[in-house]
Amino acid sequence: MPNKIKRNKRGNVRMRRRKRSFDSVKDLLAGNTPALQRLSEQAARQELWRAWLAVHLPPEACAHVSGVVERHDTLVIFTSSAAWSARVRFAVAEIEAALKRAHPAIAEVDVRVLPG
Repeated sequence: MPNKIKRNKRGNVRMRRRKRSFDSVKDLLAGNTPALQRLSEQAARQELWRAWLAVHLPPEACAHVSGVVERHDTLVIFTSSAAWSARVRFAVAEIEAALKRAHPAIAEVDVRVLPG
C-alpha cells in the first residue's frame, strides 16, 4: 500500500508565513493594518472626548465615566453604574448646548451603563 500524501501539515515549509518583527507596540499600530489603524483612531477619538468631558463635567462624574464612543452623529458615554449613569445624564443635559457648539457633527448624546 502506498504512503499517504502529506497535505496541510504544520511542518510544511510552503504553508509558513513570513513573520514581521516590530520593535514596539507603537510600530505595530503605525503599520498599514486596517483593523489596527481603525482601533488607534478610535482610541485617539476616545482620549479627545475624555479630555473634553474632563473640562466640562464635574470631577466626581468624570471619574465614573468608563468609556466614550462617537457613533455617526451620536456621542455615547458609558458609566460604571446605573446611579452614575443618571447623574452623568443630568450633567450632560446641562452642557449639551456647549457640546453641540464645539462639535457640530454630534446631534445626540446617549449615556449608558458599562461596568469597567
